[in-house]
Amino acid sequence: MVGFGKKLRESQIQEWKGYYINYKLMKKKVKRYIEQLEVGAQNHHNVMRDFSMVLDKQIEKIVLFLLEQQGVLAHRLYDIGKEHRSLSEQPNTINISELRESYRDVGRELLRLLHFVEMNAIGLRKILKKFDKQFGYKFTNYYVKTRANHPYSQLRQVFRHVGIGAVVGVLSHSLADLHDLQHCQESYISIYDQPTYAHHDPIIVSIKVAADRLSYSTNFLQFMGRHAFTMPEELPSQSEDHIFDERYHFISLLLNLVNTFMYMVNTYIIVPTADNYSMSLGAAASVCGVVIGSMAIAQVFSSVYFSAWSNRSYLRPLIFSSIVLIVGNTMYALAYDLNSISVLIIGRLFCGLGSARAVNRRYISDCVPLKIRMQASAGFVSASALGMACGPALACLLQTNFRIYKLSMNQDTLPGWVMAFAWLVYLLWLWICFKEPAPKNDESIVAYQANDVPDVHVVVENGHRQPLLMKSEVKEQDGDGEEENDDAEESSEENQKPVTSIVVAYKLLTPSVKVQLFVYFMLKYAMEIVLAESSLITEYYFNWSTSNVAIFLACLGLTVLPVNVVIGNYISNIFEERQLLLVSQILVCIGLLLSFHIFIPYSVTQYVGSALITFVSAEVLEGVNLSLLSRMMSSRLSSGTFNGGLLSTEAGTLARVLADGTITISGYFSESTLLNTTLLPALVICVSSIMATCYTYNSLY
Repeated sequence: MVGFGKKLRESQIQEWKGYYINYKLMKKKVKRYIEQLEVGAQNHHNVMRDFSMVLDKQIEKIVLFLLEQQGVLAHRLYDIGKEHRSLSEQPNTINISELRESYRDVGRELLRLLHFVEMNAIGLRKILKKFDKQFGYKFTNYYVKTRANHPYSQLRQVFRHVGIGAVVGVLSHSLADLHDLQHCQESYISIYDQPTYAHHDPIIVSIKVAADRLSYSTNFLQFMGRHAFTMPEELPSQSEDHIFDERYHFISLLLNLVNTFMYMVNTYIIVPTADNYSMSLGAAASVCGVVIGSMAIAQVFSSVYFSAWSNRSYLRPLIFSSIVLIVGNTMYALAYDLNSISVLIIGRLFCGLGSARAVNRRYISDCVPLKIRMQASAGFVSASALGMACGPALACLLQTNFRIYKLSMNQDTLPGWVMAFAWLVYLLWLWICFKEPAPKNDESIVAYQANDVPDVHVVVENGHRQPLLMKSEVKEQDGDGEEENDDAEESSEENQKPVTSIVVAYKLLTPSVKVQLFVYFMLKYAMEIVLAESSLITEYYFNWSTSNVAIFLACLGLTVLPVNVVIGNYISNIFEERQLLLVSQILVCIGLLLSFHIFIPYSVTQYVGSALITFVSAEVLEGVNLSLLSRMMSSRLSSGTFNGGLLSTEAGTLARVLADGTITISGYFSESTLLNTTLLPALVICVSSIMATCYTYNSLY
C-alpha cells in the first residue's frame, strides 16, 4: 500500500506545492517529540502546545491560500458576468460558446481547488490520528474542542470549504442561462423560480461529484447512507472506480434491497400474534419473547458466516439464505398442527440463520460505484424501514381461519405460509436474474497504484474523461531518502489489509468507538422492549385485539422515513451530530421514564405517547450514531469479514436477544409487573450510555 505522504506528493498541484499541509514536517515533529519524551527533555503539556502551534500555522497557510483562490475565481466570474449581461441583450451563438467555455475554465480551476482542499483535509485527519496513536492519548479531542468550535475557527474552513458552494451556484445558474439563451430564447426559465429545472453541464457534474466526496455535511442521502453503515474509502483510485463499474449490476442490487425488505417483514410479521401462538401451544404468553428472540440469537452467528462467505460469492449465500428461510417459515407454520412449541422456536431459529443482511451491506460497499453508493445505501435503510412497517400491517390482513386439507390457516400460521411462499418466489427470481460480480483482482490494483500517478479527471462534453493534471506536472524529483523511508514506515504502520479476527477488530476500536457501539446496543435494546412486549402489555392493560396491536406497530414503523427526512434535510444542518446524539439519548430516557406504571392508572395515551417518544428518539439516535461510527472507525474495518457493519450488527442483535430474554424471564414471575421489570434494565443501560457519551463527547466529530 502506497503511503499517504507519497500520494500527496504525486497528486498535488505543483504551482500550489508550498500551500499544502507539510505532512513530512508533521511526521518528523511527531518522531522528535517521542524521542524528547523518552529522554525527559519534554513533557506532554509542552508537546501538545507546540504541536498545536505548528498545526495552527499549517491550517492558517491552507485557509489563507484557499480564500485567495476563491477571490481569484470570484473576480473571474465577475468579469465574465459583465460579458454575460451584454450578451443577454444581443445573443450570438459564437459568443455564447466562447462564454460557456470561459465558465468551464473557471469550473476546472474550481475542481483543482476542491482537490487541494480534499488532500489537505485528509492529511490533517491522518496526522491527528498518527499523533494519537504514537502518544496513546487523545490530542485530537483537545485540538478539535479548542479550534473547531471557536467563532473564528479556521479549521472549519478546511472541513466545510465555506465559499466554494457560492462559486458552484454562480457557475450552475450561469451555464443554465447560456443554455436557455441558445436553445429557448423566447421562454426564459430560471433555476431559482423552478428548482427542479437543471442543466447538467459536464463540468458541473464533475464539480458536484468532487464536492460530494469531500463534503461532511449531512444531507438526507448521506444521513441515510451512513445509517446503512457502508464505510467509504478515503482515496478511491481510478482503477477501483473502473472495477466497481464492471462489478455493478442494477437487478442484482435490486435483489439485495428486496432481500433486506423481505427479511424485515419476516422479522416483524409475527410480533402481533406471537403471544397468542405461544398460548395456543400450551406455553405462557411471555414465551413470545423467546419466539421473537430466537431469530436474533441465530442472527448473531449467521452474520459472521454470511460476512465471511461474501468474501468469495454473493449469489450462493443469498440462495442459501432463501432456502433456509423457506424451511424456517414452513416449520413456524406447521408448529400449530404439530402442537409443538419446539418446532415453533426451531423454525424461528432457522429464519435467523437465513439473515443475509451482511451480504446485502457488502454488495453495496463492494460492488456499487461510488457515484451511486450513497443512494444505494439510502435504499437499504428505506427498504428496512418499509419492511418494519409492512410486517405488522400484513399481519393485520391475515386475520382469518380456514383449513387446506389438514393444514390450519389462521392468524398464527398464515405469516409463516405467506413468507415461505414469498421466499420461494424470491429464490426463483434470484436464480434467474442475479449476476455474480467478477472477483476483484487485487494485484492489478496494487500494480496500478505502484506504477501510475493518480490523476484528477474531469468529464468533457463527449462523455470521455480527460486528466485535469498531466503526469508531467505532478512528477517530482525528490532524492530525499529519509522521506522515502518515512513512506515505507507509514505503509507498514497504516496497514490497510482487512481484519481477519474479532480480536484484531476489537484492538482497532478506540474508546469513542466502543462508546458508540454501546449506544447502538442501548437503542436496539430499548426498541426491542417497546416492540416485542407490545402485544402482552396492550392485552393486559387495554385488552387490545391482534389487529389493534398490528396497526399500532405499523404506525410506529411508518415514522422511520419521515423522521429521517426531517433529520437528514433540516435538523442535522443546524446542530452538530454529537449534539443530536446526546439529545436523542436523553429523549429515549424520558420516553422510558414515561412508560413506567406508577401510582396512577395506566392509560392508552400514556402508553402510546411514551412508546412513540422512545421509538422515534431511538430511530433518530440510530441514524446519528451510525453516521458517527462510519467516520470514527478505522479504515481497516471498511472491508473484510470482521468489518464495521458486522460489529454494529452484532451489537444490535445481542441487544435484541437480551431484551427478548428479559421479557420472557419477567413474564414468568408476574404479568402485572412485566412492564416495569422490563423497562428498568433499559433505563439503567440508557443512563449509562448518556454518561459514557458525556465522557467522550469532545472526541465525537
